[in-house]
Amino acid sequence: MNRTVSLPNQSSSSAKTIMSAIPEYSERQELHAELNAAVYELLLPPLQLSHLVLLSDRHWIEQERHLIAELCANFQVNPPESHENDFNVDCGEFRLRWERHTEYSTYTIYRTQPFDIPFQQPAITYVPQDWLTRLPGQLLVATHIVLEDRILPKRGLHELSAFFTSGTVIGSKVAGGAATIWSDNQIHPDGFGRILIHDENLRSRQVGRLIQRLLEIETYRMLAMLPLPITRKIIPQLARADQRLAEITANSVEASSIEDEQRLLYELTKLAAETERLSEQTSHRFNASRAYYDIVKLRITELREERIEGLQMLQEFMIQRLSSAMGTCELVNSKLETLSTRLERATALLRTRVDLSMEGQIRDLLKSMDQRAHLQLRLQETVEGLSVVVLSYYLLSILGYGFKAFKAAGHEINVELLTGLAIPVVILVVFYGIRRLRSVIKKSH
Repeated sequence: MNRTVSLPNQSSSSAKTIMSAIPEYSERQELHAELNAAVYELLLPPLQLSHLVLLSDRHWIEQERHLIAELCANFQVNPPESHENDFNVDCGEFRLRWERHTEYSTYTIYRTQPFDIPFQQPAITYVPQDWLTRLPGQLLVATHIVLEDRILPKRGLHELSAFFTSGTVIGSKVAGGAATIWSDNQIHPDGFGRILIHDENLRSRQVGRLIQRLLEIETYRMLAMLPLPITRKIIPQLARADQRLAEITANSVEASSIEDEQRLLYELTKLAAETERLSEQTSHRFNASRAYYDIVKLRITELREERIEGLQMLQEFMIQRLSSAMGTCELVNSKLETLSTRLERATALLRTRVDLSMEGQIRDLLKSMDQRAHLQLRLQETVEGLSVVVLSYYLLSILGYGFKAFKAAGHEINVELLTGLAIPVVILVVFYGIRRLRSVIKKSH
C-alpha cells in the first residue's frame, strides 16, 4: 500500500499559499491581539507593590506619555511608543507598569527586594515624589500589596493587628489553599489601603494572576460605586418630581377650560424635561457601574476562597457592602424609568384632552360660521328681491322715456298704457336674468 508523505516545509508553504488567496478581515490581527492582551506578570516573592488608579479624561493621555518618557529619561531607559497604552519599564530599584483605560489610568510600582516589616517602606517611596505629584487626574484607588515568602512563618492575628490599624481583619485562603490573604479594607494614614499575602504554595504564574485579580477587585469596586454620591443627591429630586406629577394629575381632572389644560400640559412638559435631564446624567454611569460590579463578582469567584476560622472572607465583606450600594443605584435607576413612563402616559392623556377641547372649539366655530353663512344667504336672497324691483324700476323708467320720445316724433301712442303693460314683462325678464346669472356663478365655482 503506497502512502504519500508531505514534508513539513512543503505543507507549511502550501497552507501559506492557500491562506494568501483568502481575503483576510481587516481587523483580524487586532482582534486576536486583544484576546491575548491580558498577560499576567511573572512574579516571585518577596514582593511589594503600590497601585494607583487616577480618573482622567482621554485628552490627558499625551501628558501621561510625556511624564512616562520623562521618567524613562531620568533612569536612562527607552520610553513608550506614541501609540502605546500599556507600558512596562524597569528602573532598577523598582518597575513601573502604566495602563491607559477608557476613563482612568493605572500606575503599578513593583519592588522585588527583601524587606523586614510589611508596609514600612512601600514600593512607591522609591519613585521620585515630584514626578508623582504631576500625574494628571484625580486619585480614586491607592493600594499597597505585600507578598511574603513561604519560608517565613505565617503571622497570627496579634501580629496582623499591627499592620491593619482599624483592628478589623478580613482574610481567607485563596487559589485552592496556595496562599492566604488579609486586609482591613481601610484607608490608612498614608492614603493607601493594604493587602498582605502569605505564599504557601504559589507558582510564579499563579502569583501574577492572584495579584492581578486583587488589583482589579480594588479598582472595579470603586468604579462601581462612582454613581452612589450623585444617586443620593437625586433621590430628593425624584421625590419632589413624583409629588409634582401627582399634583398635576389631580389638577388635570378638575381643569374646566382649555387654558387650564394647556397650562398643566406646559408644567408637565417642563417636569418631563427635568426628569430626562437627570436620566441623561446618570444612565451612562449606571450602565458602567453595573458592568464593573459584574467584573468584581467574577474576580472574587476566581479567587476560590476558603474560610479561615474566625475571619470574614473577602467575598462576604465585598458583596455585602457593594450589593447595598448597587441596590441603591438600581432602585434610583428604576424610579427614574418609572417616573419617565408615568410622565409620558400623563402627558399623552393631557394632550388628548387638549386636542379634544380644541376640536370642540373648532366644531363650535364651524357651526357659528355655518349659521353666519346661512344668514348671509338669506340676506343675499332678500337683496336679490330688492334688486329685481330696483332694476325693473329703472328699466321701466327708460322705457317710459323711450315711449315719450316716440310719441314726440309724431306717433299717436298712449305712453301710460304701454308703460303699464311693460311692467310684468320687465319684472319677469329681470327676475330670470338674475337667476341665470347666479346659476352661472355657482357653476363656475
